[in-house]
Amino acid sequence: MDSKRLDLNLLVTLEALLEEQNVTRAAARLNLSQPAVSAQLNRLRDVFDDQLLIPAQRGMTATAKAIELLDPLHQALDQVRAAVDTHRPFDPATATLTVAIACTDYLQAAVIMPFVTELRTMAPGIRVALRNLDISHLEAQMARGDVDLALMTPQVAPPHLYTSHLFDERYVLIGRRDHPRLRPGLTVAEFAALEHVIVSLRGGDFVTPVDNTLAALGHSRNVVLSATSFLFVPAMVAQSDFVALVPERLIRDHAGALQAVDCPFPVEGFAVGMVWHERTHSHSGHRWLRTAITSAVNVQSDEHEGIADV
Repeated sequence: MDSKRLDLNLLVTLEALLEEQNVTRAAARLNLSQPAVSAQLNRLRDVFDDQLLIPAQRGMTATAKAIELLDPLHQALDQVRAAVDTHRPFDPATATLTVAIACTDYLQAAVIMPFVTELRTMAPGIRVALRNLDISHLEAQMARGDVDLALMTPQVAPPHLYTSHLFDERYVLIGRRDHPRLRPGLTVAEFAALEHVIVSLRGGDFVTPVDNTLAALGHSRNVVLSATSFLFVPAMVAQSDFVALVPERLIRDHAGALQAVDCPFPVEGFAVGMVWHERTHSHSGHRWLRTAITSAVNVQSDEHEGIADV
């Protein structure tokens, strides 16, 4: 291969083609015409002496050589992008950037939703794509650029990713505002006798670690509903005599309909932090975004201290 015949634009086109495996989609991603991308593909085939992409039933399929090229190509182009972005001033008022953030539905509601509202004022050119959090594939997703930032418990993040602590979350017991049996200072027996909604992320479970703690205290609670999402729970308990243990930040916008009290026995909370990859570590826009999220969370924490007393 004659490296003098390569230019950066060709490599960027090759990256898009290998990821999209479709000339039309690659052209749209690069803001080029389809004939222009086809012409560049022909040049790339000549340079690498390989077809790189061959026709398939749907789109195109990468050749063995193309598959071998993809990871080192990613790394090389990411280094170039990082070198440029590190020294490029970031003006949030005028910059354009799309950021993919992965987190649970609870954190989408508790952190990202209010932050994105503020973001429209601070940085109207930044778009946010929300992704479901998949810890087992997170590092690969970040390396590919499918996910730029994750909000999660930092202690369970893959070891080669960067982490930063945001806040510590705790659980509170919630029920409707005029619930006849929910009050501060509940005994363990009174807690267990209430009708409980629990959250089972995989669906269908009626036992959580809370029940193990209760069993050690000689009690079992009355679980009447198992939900797959925390987002469903505040509305459910607001219109019933059900109660639920939920992360405290989840209920900040439900003060009028709900009351919250402390659980009568210790329930372990969890930490929430940001997790990101080397690929975005030095990017000026991503650095600004991480700082902005941290500031927004700190403001939210100050505004909602003592929420369990609403």
